[in-house]
Amino acid sequence: MVVVGGGVTGAGVALDAASRGLSVVLLERADLAAGTSRWSSKLVHGGLRYLAHGEFGLARESARERAVLMGATAPHLVRPLPFLVPDVAGRDVSALAEAGGRLGDAVRASVPGGRRSLPVTRRVGAAEVARLTPGVRGARGGVVFWDGQLTDDARLVVALARSAVAAGARVLTGAAVRAVDGADVHVELDNGEALALRAGVVVNAAGVWAQRLAPAVRLVPSRGSHLVVRAERLGGPTAALTVPLPGSRSRYVFALPQPGGLVYLGLTDEPVPGPVPEEDPEPSEAEVQQLLDTVNRVLAHPLTRADVIGSYAGLRPLVLPAAAGAGPGDATADLSRRHLLRWDGPVLTVVGGKLTTYRAMAEEAVDAAVARLGRGAPRSRTDRLPLVGAAPRVALERVDAPRRLVERYGTEAPAVVALGVEPVVEGRPETVGELRFAVRAEGARSVADLLDRRVRIGLVPADRERAVPVAERVLTEELTSY
Repeated sequence: MVVVGGGVTGAGVALDAASRGLSVVLLERADLAAGTSRWSSKLVHGGLRYLAHGEFGLARESARERAVLMGATAPHLVRPLPFLVPDVAGRDVSALAEAGGRLGDAVRASVPGGRRSLPVTRRVGAAEVARLTPGVRGARGGVVFWDGQLTDDARLVVALARSAVAAGARVLTGAAVRAVDGADVHVELDNGEALALRAGVVVNAAGVWAQRLAPAVRLVPSRGSHLVVRAERLGGPTAALTVPLPGSRSRYVFALPQPGGLVYLGLTDEPVPGPVPEEDPEPSEAEVQQLLDTVNRVLAHPLTRADVIGSYAGLRPLVLPAAAGAGPGDATADLSRRHLLRWDGPVLTVVGGKLTTYRAMAEEAVDAAVARLGRGAPRSRTDRLPLVGAAPRVALERVDAPRRLVERYGTEAPAVVALGVEPVVEGRPETVGELRFAVRAEGARSVADLLDRRVRIGLVPADRERAVPVAERVLTEELTSY
């Protein structure tokens, strides 16, 4: 099997296939998590929004996959996060959120491992609102529901890829697939060298770029944008402040607290016309203003453009239904997040879906590939296969390393500590040891790999600029030592 694309879906497919005993090569044109998979809200959703659209099956699948990540495969990377909907946004809004939260609790209780994975939805008083989200104006109550938060979406992808390698897969970055001709896969390396591989099956997991190998697949890319602000501007929240987008009953703007004193403010949903660009997308000024205006509706001290110290955007590969005619027809916010499997000759395209459901998508794709190959293979076991660094929570609590590193590297945190504890940038928590570990164990080959995808300093451009000399030095030292 050749897997095209090193995002969460492709890495998940590679792990599923390799763990069943298939011979697997994953090819990624840039770096692991170089595309959409690193631009998410860093959440493992249980599917409340799907319930609002009546997609109960998708909501249940999301709740099941969240429980798998939190309880079995990546408990070091996923933890419970409270979401607060304040009454100051409108008592009708918080009442709807309470009803949705309780329905979500019922869905969660219906899946294996879900009942005890998160606390239940509850109404809270003004004191609790002030404690969880100090920046909210007025002395009123609200509703708290719970979901899963990823330490870092790119770290999940790296863990999946490394786990696939441990299971026998080969992962090659800087390798762009130019064409598939029957069983021959034509590859161009970033040094200009050309390769040809023979594959029994090719899985196209290239996300918004999937149409390059499968032109018949109909995608409507949608841009989701986030802003980065200092947590102190919101009073240091410990819950995700949740504010409805004006005019919508199912779309919200979230102020998501992050490690290191930051908050990510998102999420937009804007159609992206025309060909999908190679370069990273950027939020439009209209999106920036929409996010600020929405969250400012409930803040005592409104945020301004000057408070934005970084921003990022990603393109969702939304699948256009076959019945939709020649154009999108509806807003991208209303398109389903269901995934698509489609054969085109020897190429199986798997596209759409959500980061939360990557494992279920991968399992279904490998099942289809095994059936096409006509060979016997075990059933998927990735729902109980811990990723590198994973361990039960009681074991993680005993790991002798700073909590921040345990939440990023799990049981491997002591190895990271041993490589150096000095900060990359004064005033930030990232360490030189993390950079060295990224080169030695995680396939980082460039400054961008280090700062933008392994430690994420690049989300704050001013900090990235200060970190570049350190990253260059570490990269040179590590690469010349082998």
